[in-house]
Amino acid sequence: MAAVWNADHKDIMTDIIATRSGLPDWHGTTILSVRKSGQVVVAGDGQVSMGPTILKANARKVRRLGAENEILAGFAGATADALTLFERLESKLEQHPGQLTRACVEMAKDWRTDRYLRRLEALMAVVGRDVSLILTGTGDVLEPENGLIGLGSGGSYALAAARALIDIDGLDAEAVTRKAMAIAADICVYTNHTVTLEKID
Repeated sequence: MAAVWNADHKDIMTDIIATRSGLPDWHGTTILSVRKSGQVVVAGDGQVSMGPTILKANARKVRRLGAENEILAGFAGATADALTLFERLESKLEQHPGQLTRACVEMAKDWRTDRYLRRLEALMAVVGRDVSLILTGTGDVLEPENGLIGLGSGGSYALAAARALIDIDGLDAEAVTRKAMAIAADICVYTNHTVTLEKID
């Protein structure tokens, strides 16, 4: 069975995962998840790029999953691949209701071993009320210790901004996320200010 790993010293960011797994560094995507004071948020920008060309500015990269829409998921990677993975994760959630970690581990096992699925190129942030996870095509299910996840070409910028903002009084998870995404959009040319945000209180 695949293991769930806790990041002891640092969060797992896209560039680190890309180096270890051989996956490309995804352009056209910034996904950020913030967990603070009983609220968890997942946000994604809307830009899709091919080289220097912007193909779309309002893509929706964050979805609600589960029977009661209680799971939030965001993806970095090829859209068709990510949609296939969303469908597979939904089926695992149906098989293991109320067990998000187990559903993610089972999906990660399939993703790594299935001949078709292992060709899919994406990274996923999947969060529920109690846990935040990163899923990769190498079979990893990673849980950052501080509940912050940043994926995609602007993910490290958004993650750094969120870390700086997380302890500021008066900013809830949504406010931290929106500010951090705006900072990433100002820095990363593959990220824009059109943000899709979903939250669980």
